Amino acid sequence: MKTYQTEQEKFWAGKFGDEYIQRNQGAWLLASNTALFASILKRTNHVQSVIEFGANIGMNIHALKTLLPHAQLNAVEINETAVNELKKIHDLHVHHKSILDFSAPSPYDLVFSKGVLIHIDPQALPHVYQTMYESSRRYICLIEYYNPTPMEIPYRGFSEKMYKRDFAGELMDTYPDLQLIDYGFVYRRDPVFIQGDLTWFLMEKRG
Repeated sequence: MKTYQTEQEKFWAGKFGDEYIQRNQGAWLLASNTALFASILKRTNHVQSVIEFGANIGMNIHALKTLLPHAQLNAVEINETAVNELKKIHDLHVHHKSILDFSAPSPYDLVFSKGVLIHIDPQALPHVYQTMYESSRRYICLIEYYNPTPMEIPYRGFSEKMYKRDFAGELMDTYPDLQLIDYGFVYRRDPVFIQGDLTWFLMEKRG
């Protein structure tokens, strides 16, 4: 049995991660993701390679395949059930491992996470920030729950499984050569493209 560094990794690698898959798929989510990433990608240039940290079954990847049909797409995912679904996606390079164990073989034009950093042990975030920064050739995009100060929020009856904070601000404070290019908010009550009160931040390396 694989061992993990944090309780959160074990949580998402196991049964709860399997159950998450069933709640987070469908044509409605693909449409919402496509609209969201279209807004983000219009602020980028010449993105030819992308890696997603915490890809689940690839609902974001499917949207990107439509928007960036010629880009090389890559995914990091801890849950085995999700990985088996990711492997069905044509031309997707899948890394079955924890983000905390990942090291990029080469940098990618765009590195992103969507609803993933909120589930990372806060003590592990500096390591994750470093990994994302070092994996990026140019752009980093964080699509997460925002709060100006760190706070834990209850998650489906569990404690210490979800947090919100200024992830992008912390990343830019750690790596001053990152410049904020754009940011936005998607509302859970949007009448057409439903998400989950997510705030996105697109940053570019300017070093």
